[in-house]
Amino acid sequence: MNISIPKGTKDILPSESYRWQWLEERFRQTCARYGYREYRTPVFEHTELFQRGIGSTTDVVQKEMYTFEIAERSLTLKPEGTAGVVRSFIENKLYAGQLPAKFYYITPCYRYEKMQKGRQREFHQFGIELFGSDSMLADAEVIALAYDFLSSVGVEGFRLHINSIGCPDCRAEYRKALQDFIRPNLDKLCETSQSRFDTNPMRILDSKDPDDQKYLVGAPKITDYLCGDCRKAFAELQDALDALGIPYEVDPGIVRGLDYYTKTAFEFVSDRLGAQSTVCGGGRYDHLVEEIGGPEMPGVGFGLGIERLLLMIEACGAEIPAEPDCDVFIAAMGERAQREAAKLAARLRSSGVKVLTDTCGRGLKAQLKYADRSGASKCLVIGDDELDRGAAQLRDMKQSSQEELPIEEALERILKG
Repeated sequence: MNISIPKGTKDILPSESYRWQWLEERFRQTCARYGYREYRTPVFEHTELFQRGIGSTTDVVQKEMYTFEIAERSLTLKPEGTAGVVRSFIENKLYAGQLPAKFYYITPCYRYEKMQKGRQREFHQFGIELFGSDSMLADAEVIALAYDFLSSVGVEGFRLHINSIGCPDCRAEYRKALQDFIRPNLDKLCETSQSRFDTNPMRILDSKDPDDQKYLVGAPKITDYLCGDCRKAFAELQDALDALGIPYEVDPGIVRGLDYYTKTAFEFVSDRLGAQSTVCGGGRYDHLVEEIGGPEMPGVGFGLGIERLLLMIEACGAEIPAEPDCDVFIAAMGERAQREAAKLAARLRSSGVKVLTDTCGRGLKAQLKYADRSGASKCLVIGDDELDRGAAQLRDMKQSSQEELPIEEALERILKG
C-alpha cells in the first residue's frame, strides 16, 4: 500500500507554516491598503471554463490540467486563479455593483508539469483582479501593488519588465509578420514550437528551448505593430509608472502563457534563484469576462507563486520572524493544582495570552524543560502547597528569576507583559 505523499506535492510542516502565515498576512495588509477584498472560489470547476478562459491551444489546457470525470461531468482542479474569479463575478452579477471591483485571492493551484525548484504540481498563488476600468491607471495600480508587496517582504534585486501585446486587430498583422519570419526555420524548432506555429505563434517567442532562441534573434517586435489606441495606452502606462517612481524595462519578448491577455503584459523577474525567473506575472484581459459569458468588462490582474516567493525571500537573506509557541507555561504538581492550572489557563487565554499546560503527567523538572523549549517568557508554577496559601511561583524564563506571589497578582503581572 502506497501512502507516501504524491509526487509534485509538499507537506507544509508546523516548523514552516509560520512563514506562510506571515507572508499571507502581509499580502492581505497590502491588498487592504489598495482597497482589495478577498475572494474564495472552489478548488475545481467545470473543465469548459478553463478551456474557454485560458485558451484551448495553451500548454496549460493541452498538457497540464488535472481533469476527472464524475457523473458524466468533466471537472478540473484549478490550474490558475483568474478564470474561477471571473466565473463567480459573472454568476453572482457583481458587475452590476460598484466599479471598479477589486479582489484578491490566496489559493492552491494544480498543474501537471515538470517540477523545478520552487515549482510543484500543487502550488499556491497570491493574485489580484480589478474589473471595470480600461484606464492604464488601473494597470499601474496593479503593478504598484505587486511592487509594494515584494518590497515589503524583503525581496531585493527584482526588475519589472513590461510589454504591450496589443489587441486582436494588432495581433492579426503581427501574427502574419511573425509567421513569415519563423517559417524558413520552422523545421529546426522543437516539436512544441512547431505545434504552436498555426495556433499561437506568439508563444514560440516564449520557448524555453535554447536552440529555438537562436532562430528567434531579430524576430519582429509586437510593439512595432501596435495600432494607435494600443500605442497610446502603452505610453500612458509608462507615464503612470514614471509618475509613481517605479523603474521598468520595456521587453517585447513578454507574451505570457495564457491566451486571455490583451495590451499590458508584465513580469517581475529576478536572478536570485539562478537563471532569470519570473516572480510575479500579469496583465490586462479586456475580453475575458465577455468570452466566459458576461458583459463587456475590462480587467487587469496578476498571479504570484508563494513557493517561489519564499525561496526568493530566503535568497535575499530576509528574516521571517518565528513567534514563540506560547507566552506562559503553567506547571502544576498534584491533581488539585492540575485542575487549577486548567482554570487559570482558560482565564489567561480569554484575555489573548498564549498558554500551554502539561497534559502528559510530567514531573516538575520535565515541565520546566518543556516550558523552556516552548519559548515561553514566563512560567507559573503551582502545587497543592501553594494553593493552600493562595499563591504561585512566577518564573521569568529569560532572567532565570523566580518569586512567590498571590495568584491574582501573578496573573496581573502576566497580563501586563
